[in-house]
Amino acid sequence: MAKTHSDIGLIGLAVMGQNLALNIADHGFQISVYNRTTEKTDKFVAENPHTPGGLVGTKTLEEFVQSLARPRKAIILVQAGRATDAVVDGLAALFEPGDIIIDGGNALWTDTIRREKALKEKGLRFIGSGVSGGEEGARFGPSLMPGGDKAAFKELEPIWKAVAAKVDRKTGKPILGAAPGKPVKGGVPCTAYIGENGAGHYVKMVHNGIEYGDMQMICEAYDLMQGLLGLKPAEMGAIFSKWNQGALDSFLIEITADILKQADPVTKKPFVDVVLDTAGQKGTGKWTSVNALDMGVAAPTIAESVFSRCLSAIKEERVAASKVLKGPKVEKVSAAKKTALIQAIHDALYCSKICSYAQGFQLMRAAQVEYNWKLNFGQIAQIWRGGCIIRAAFLQKITEAFAKDAKLANLLLDPYFNRTIQRAQANWRKVVALAAENGIPVPTFASALAYYDGYRSARLPANLLQAQRDYFGAHTYERTDQPRGKFFHIDWPEAIRPQLEA
Repeated sequence: MAKTHSDIGLIGLAVMGQNLALNIADHGFQISVYNRTTEKTDKFVAENPHTPGGLVGTKTLEEFVQSLARPRKAIILVQAGRATDAVVDGLAALFEPGDIIIDGGNALWTDTIRREKALKEKGLRFIGSGVSGGEEGARFGPSLMPGGDKAAFKELEPIWKAVAAKVDRKTGKPILGAAPGKPVKGGVPCTAYIGENGAGHYVKMVHNGIEYGDMQMICEAYDLMQGLLGLKPAEMGAIFSKWNQGALDSFLIEITADILKQADPVTKKPFVDVVLDTAGQKGTGKWTSVNALDMGVAAPTIAESVFSRCLSAIKEERVAASKVLKGPKVEKVSAAKKTALIQAIHDALYCSKICSYAQGFQLMRAAQVEYNWKLNFGQIAQIWRGGCIIRAAFLQKITEAFAKDAKLANLLLDPYFNRTIQRAQANWRKVVALAAENGIPVPTFASALAYYDGYRSARLPANLLQAQRDYFGAHTYERTDQPRGKFFHIDWPEAIRPQLEA
């Protein structure tokens, strides 16, 4: 029997909104739904009449607001930017002090900070929650990253914990098997309070930047296997399936194996061979890279993954350039060496992945200082273990690393990751060198290796760079024989005159 008022509401019935609403209803919560196109609301409710909690369709925003139990809780899942602002403003005009607005879209974290501040002045509470896992995750269990008013999240928490993906308490592996009307029971929910104002959306942004890196690294492994080893898609699919049984066990490796084994329904050729090599993007990877530059944090591997998509987009220009610009002749690897090189590519992928995640966590560490957040990095890795696109067995190792040392400066310094790279770096270097010798672009593999070598260097050539800056711009420099923080300048015309005269 329907309740007088719904436990929560949701605005925006595109696929993500519909799936999250069904997920919430499957867990016994009554949810009111509203879409500016009334026909979509009516159709959605009519097609899903038997959810455990119940769907309540509403035709106007006023009706939607009146249908909610106090304090009202409303999730917004519309396009980020102006559309979100419009819905927030509409709700703010109808909500009462203490009511809660939840933005579940891919919002820019600075927009979330702005919205939270403006709504607080009206007595309203705001939560910006990252929602990762795509359409399937929204339906059967996403990874949820809420930030904002902590007391407000306490009221939302029972719903968020219920609908989030679950992982096994001992192994940290995702618990699978959810189906319509039959949600997963037990396990550790992949959600936790992230921090104040925009913290949740910021962490979701970094998650997406890491996701860009993961995807590009996998593509580079694929490119090396087809370019150097001459392997067919089905053969590579089998290799990725095998990799998914070990340290690289992850959602992205799993779907890569599936894609490579798939035949095109029309031509019967390998599906991957009929997909045009131009990649799209929605901007969150770019946001991560731009923020890293703004913060002065080295995140080259994430940035290279964004640039790779940009380069892929100029297909016609690349085709024209390929007829003019020549590189080395690719030397195919002999059959006798294939097994060893496949393992080397595996190691290069894993080592590069470690460096990419290290960069992401470094960026979050800088952000918590900049925005006065208190981020729990082990907990963040923990809620990424299930539901989200980057879910992977690897994240359990990150969780364990921060459990041992909550103030760990860099993942590379954790004993497990240090040992892993020591054991595998010879293969990593071999792969990057082979790629360069054969003209196969591996921007994330190479940038990750450069990051690793830069981070482990006690001395970098920046001393010469800073001397150059002092020469042409009087930017000053610090000295090796003086305490840090003391700056000096040479009057270069005066300094070099005796040498010129000599």
